Amino acid sequence: MKYSEFMAKIRKGELPHVFLLSGEEHYYIDKAKEALLGRLFPDGRGREDALQKVDGDLGLDALLAGIESAPFFADKNVILLNGTNLFRDSKQAGGDTKELDSLIRLLGDMPPYSYIIFIAPYKADKRRKLYKTVAKYGLVLESEALRAWNINDWLQDKLRSLHKDMDREAYAYFAGAVSMMQQVSLSYLDQEFDKLALFSKDRRITKAELVEVFSGLPEVSIFALLDAISARDSKKALTLLHRQLADGTYFTVLVALLTRHVRQFWQAKVLMKKGIRGKALAKPLELNPFIAEKLGRAAAGFDEAMLKRAMLMLIDADYLLKTGQAGNEVLEETVILLCRK
Repeated sequence: MKYSEFMAKIRKGELPHVFLLSGEEHYYIDKAKEALLGRLFPDGRGREDALQKVDGDLGLDALLAGIESAPFFADKNVILLNGTNLFRDSKQAGGDTKELDSLIRLLGDMPPYSYIIFIAPYKADKRRKLYKTVAKYGLVLESEALRAWNINDWLQDKLRSLHKDMDREAYAYFAGAVSMMQQVSLSYLDQEFDKLALFSKDRRITKAELVEVFSGLPEVSIFALLDAISARDSKKALTLLHRQLADGTYFTVLVALLTRHVRQFWQAKVLMKKGIRGKALAKPLELNPFIAEKLGRAAAGFDEAMLKRAMLMLIDADYLLKTGQAGNEVLEETVILLCRK
């Protein structure tokens, strides 16, 4: 189940004795783990005596013994396996054994005083008997990595928790800024929005405040440059390019993001030929729907032959800059080509 459903389950009703927190988005796993431990140890009482944390895996014999051992100085026995490999596919995890079969049977009939929390920082193999057993008798969190195109639920939840909102201009900037991130760090965004809530007096978060938050990230500060290229505004694009270079942005970052932008234009044109348009471009391009729609409108004005030429120029620029055979003029030439109407 997804994060919101998992959290609702552990907030209400009696807790099961088996949990699996799995997936690539560690932010949700950490939040779920702390909420779960908070339910098991209200006000922290008994946590020190009852909680046994293990990084990696215990031997299965030791794990079985630990689950069945009655607690001495607490009313429960909680084992947390952080980084377990038990839920990888059978080849990686070493296949099934008699000890694993014994663990599977025990998880289906846990002692009333024992709880076990498996943390698997990868996509768990749902075909395994162990996974199916945990899903049947306990709770499973599937924490998929968030990307720019599916971050809206997180954003709305975060704004509600802060009692804040943002207008269309601020949202457009946020969506564009996040779309520039190769990987979305929810931990980073969470911290920055907490800071905004402390220093923003008004309920509504402004674009200016968001610009200040994201201005230190090279990928995001290039957003204005790519926006100018989308608008075919060569004067503004060249000015912003020179500013990036003067501010010390490495050419490798600029080449990578320019290449990505050209590739997205090219992909959008191919998709639009197949009838995929507007917000429907979001999923195949892995972009926020708002940004995907905007990108599609801009892509319509670019010629495929010109995009191919720009891609080849960027490949050459990467090699020439890395080998010291050219200067920043190769980036300027590409920007001028892309802005040519």
